[in-house]
Amino acid sequence: MTAALALVILGVQAQAEPRHGIAMYGDPALPADFTALPYANPDAPKGGRVITGNSGSFDSLNPFVRKGTVPWQLRFFAYESLMGRNWDEPFALYGLLAESIETPEDRSWVEFTLREEARFSDGAPVTVEDVIWSYETLGTVGHPRYLGFWQQVEKIEATGPRSVRLTFNTDNRELALIAGLRPILQKAQFDGKVFEDITLQDVPIGTAPYVISDFEAGRFVTLTRDEDYWGKDLPFRQGTQNFDEIKIDFFGDNAVMFEAFKAGEISYLREFNAEKWAASYDFPLAQSGDIVKSEIPHQKPSGITGFVMNTRRAPLDDIRVRDALMHVFNFEFINDTMTGGRQPRITSYFSGSLLGMEDGPATGRVAEFLTPFADSLPPEALAGYSLPQSNGSVRNRANLRKAMGLMEEAGWTVVDGKMQNAAGEVLSLEILLKQGDTENKAITDIYAKALEGLGADVTITLVDGPQYKLRTNAFDFDLTNYRRAISLSPGNEQLLYWGSEAADQEGSRNLMGVKSPAIDAMIDKMLSSTSQEDFVAATKALDRVLTTGRYVIPIWNYAVGRIAHQKELHYPEQLPIYGDGVEWLPGVWWYQQ
Repeated sequence: MTAALALVILGVQAQAEPRHGIAMYGDPALPADFTALPYANPDAPKGGRVITGNSGSFDSLNPFVRKGTVPWQLRFFAYESLMGRNWDEPFALYGLLAESIETPEDRSWVEFTLREEARFSDGAPVTVEDVIWSYETLGTVGHPRYLGFWQQVEKIEATGPRSVRLTFNTDNRELALIAGLRPILQKAQFDGKVFEDITLQDVPIGTAPYVISDFEAGRFVTLTRDEDYWGKDLPFRQGTQNFDEIKIDFFGDNAVMFEAFKAGEISYLREFNAEKWAASYDFPLAQSGDIVKSEIPHQKPSGITGFVMNTRRAPLDDIRVRDALMHVFNFEFINDTMTGGRQPRITSYFSGSLLGMEDGPATGRVAEFLTPFADSLPPEALAGYSLPQSNGSVRNRANLRKAMGLMEEAGWTVVDGKMQNAAGEVLSLEILLKQGDTENKAITDIYAKALEGLGADVTITLVDGPQYKLRTNAFDFDLTNYRRAISLSPGNEQLLYWGSEAADQEGSRNLMGVKSPAIDAMIDKMLSSTSQEDFVAATKALDRVLTTGRYVIPIWNYAVGRIAHQKELHYPEQLPIYGDGVEWLPGVWWYQQ
């Protein structure tokens, strides 16, 4: 063996060795001997009960299939994965069910070694067979959000009594991390059953600190802290999962839930309306100090919140029509009416972060990435773009004139007060909302009047939760409310949100139905980037394509988390960069009188 070859082999071995954690780029911030997550209080007392509220209903306890409506918290409270996330880093994972992770420099494969002590809530050990079955089952008959990852797995195999390796068929650095976050289920629980048809009687058997102890379909789910939880001594779990009981109560709508909170029936409530936060939290329990208001800053991108336009349907497949509808949307007037002008607007999908598009023309690597697609992109993607702005008056005349001009360019004219195309068809739009969504209903009431001023026929349709899910899964809408949160380390989920392949998958998150080679290419560059510089440039380029495509009418940015809570609920002084996510509340909060 030559000396050079020996050095190469030693280098590969050094790069592919078991480690306690992994980061998207570089090394994870926490050392192997860390004692607790930086935003957890290891001395937090255990005990107490916390009640949270959901609007709507539920008819399933299986969060891993498309069928049924599930309390969304169950994925986080009742199940674990091989690795756990530190929410004080953009994207870094540390051993949870797995004691170590191993991957080469090119991340063409990843290997996990299970902890010998890892157990399901019924006391059964977590085995390599459980892990392999979980990946295969979720990847083939699970919810669509799991399918894309599985298609990029060439093979999965046991490499030892407690070790399992996944080999990938694509160049995608994030896959090793995504593999670490897949939920691990107990194979034996589903023997002889059709996984996607699991009923409410099949109470999940997970590995998490909480188990489902009681439920009533459509009304509540109670989770109790498992005194025999296998991982209670792990550094990753110190100062976390402090409540003895978490109850999820269900309410008909958000207004009813707010009244329940005012009456002391719910322990905490997240508030998304700045005007309501300022004016509506003066009820008796707040005045007495029994309810406390906390504001939690974060460093996340804005994500996108607003009204998505379904481009699968004409005339919303025409960017000029979508642009016209964006000009008609009088954000400044709506914001003043709804929030007293307190809430800033989202300006792009990644706004408020270093990943967001910058003002003016694209430059440097961003321009380099976009230029090959210039002919298929709106010119503003390279030249620069900003959202339409009004003077704040109800009439919005300048933008309405602009909208009229755009519609005329698209072949639409006003005849007898109605916007019609050459075939005499009137512009008819249905805005689909869930019953009880009072905030979006108030917004669309204002918007519908403005659209009628354009000559459109507008219908606002309110449906219950199950019907809403069925219709959005089938893309049966023109416009509907839309929210996509985005992390500081966006990755494969971007394919689910707006990748071309997801556009035709029933139940996918690509509600706008966009199919764009430029979007697909920018996501691919994000996933294959080996440097932070290229990753940031690709994300900025993606932001430009999404924003200038006029797929979503954005509303306000939730730059600060607002949580009203019982005075007995406390949280650590150090806050994670991701702010008030579900794994922070109730994850590291505690009860103390």
